[in-house]
Amino acid sequence: MTQRVFTIGYEEATPDRLIAALKAQGIVTLVDVRALANSRKPGFAKRALSAALAEAGIAYQHVPALGTPAEGRAAVRAGRPAEMRRIFGAKLAGTEGQAALAALSAQARAEPICLLCLEADPAQCHRTLVAEAVGLPVIHLAPVST
Repeated sequence: MTQRVFTIGYEEATPDRLIAALKAQGIVTLVDVRALANSRKPGFAKRALSAALAEAGIAYQHVPALGTPAEGRAAVRAGRPAEMRRIFGAKLAGTEGQAALAALSAQARAEPICLLCLEADPAQCHRTLVAEAVGLPVIHLAPVST
């Protein structure tokens, strides 16, 4: 089995479409890399999402240490993605970020995982920075059309 790390954004998804994409790739664990696992989008808050994933046979793991700090999210909303990358890079370089990244890297080498965040476009999301830092090939998934 080729080791790699997957990512997916739920911005344009439904829970069913997201789960279908995960199942199609044999994902064992969805790793939520949002700082806060809340969502106004139905089915994507931590409790609802973890329950739907469990029903589908996929584990859920929330790793807030790999989430974008509030000031980074504000930079994205203001159209300053380079500032978000700088802010997030500093967080990732810290002790907590490095420990979480090391654990994630080991997990990605042991089982198929997929990183979750909101943005549909992985180029606009910090999950790409996390995935690249794992040091494995990265595959960006899109929710499956139904």
